[in-house]
Formats: sequence, structure tokens, C-alpha cells
Amino acid sequence: MNFIKTDIPDVVIIEPKVFGDDRGYFMETFRKDLFEDFVGFKVNFCQDNESKSKKGVLRGLHYQLPPFAQSKLVRVIKGSVLDVAVDIRKGSPTFGKYVAVELSEENKRQLFIPRGFAHGFLVTSDEAIFAYKVDNYYSVECDRSIRFDDPEIGVNWNFPKNDILISDKDTNAPFLKDADIFAYSEKLY
Repeated sequence: MNFIKTDIPDVVIIEPKVFGDDRGYFMETFRKDLFEDFVGFKVNFCQDNESKSKKGVLRGLHYQLPPFAQSKLVRVIKGSVLDVAVDIRKGSPTFGKYVAVELSEENKRQLFIPRGFAHGFLVTSDEAIFAYKVDNYYSVECDRSIRFDDPEIGVNWNFPKNDILISDKDTNAPFLKDADIFAYSEKLY
């Protein structure tokens, strides 16, 4: 596996080694030992999630507050998405900044998003199957969102805004300045 630090060092791109031939391919999608050696802390994933969405669907920007804050390891099984992680740790040197990465069935890249970040993705193919691991269980009480089009963050979704399909919950999410967010700590865990 190849681990790549992004402009926000806590957010990591993971490129698995893919072994392919005329029968298909094989790859390890997660190796706890290699992962923990790279990031320098333990992550215990406890739940796997999967969604299917059509082109133009935007899900996000989502996160959970403590005590149910979540780290995520995300990937695309079918199709392609623009995947975004936003630093929402007040006081962080990268507060309000984001990382955007194309994840697709072709490039097989994954993105690790630690606790303290909001996450979202926009489907850029006809449809996408999106899978992710989380290290804490879903909690409706701790579930939060930030507006996908918050001008303070300024995510370039590179997609016509009128063609974006988004839930009422995400459309009505607060802007970053009004959202419940995390306090910055050098230690993520």
C-alpha cells in the first residue's frame, strides 16, 4: 500500500497494490498494521457502510460530535466521486480548509478522514457505489452537517450547482460559522 499525505497532513490518500490479470484483480483494501504504522495511532473500525447514488448526488458535509465522533476510511466500488474532507477543528492551522480527491473504481484510491473533519462526496459518474469504514457507531443525537456551498470553505465541486441533487437536511445545514464544531488538539486520539 502507498500512503500519501495531503495538503492537510491528517487526511491521507491510500493507494492499494492491485494485482491483475486476464481473470480480474485482487487487492488488500485495508491492513491495520501498515495503516497504524503510517498514521501513528490506533484506529478500530467497528462499522462498514455502503451507499448507491446517481450522478449529481451530493452527500455531505457530514460529521458526528463526541462522544460518537468518527474517523472514516472511504472508497468507491463502482463509478467515481469527488470526495471532500473539511477541517472543522477550531484553532487548527488548517481550520476551514479542505482536501478534494477523485475516488473511482479505476484508480481504487481510498481516503482516510480523521475525527474533527466534515466529509462529503459528489457523484460524477452515472452512478456510484460508495463504501466506508467508521471507528464509532452512528448516533442521531451527535449527527451534524455543514452546508456544501459554504462560501467560507469554498469547495469547488466542479459541477453545475443547479444539477446537484441534495437532501433537505443537507440543504438546510448551518454554515461553518454557526455549526457545532471540534476544538483543536494536536492529538487526534
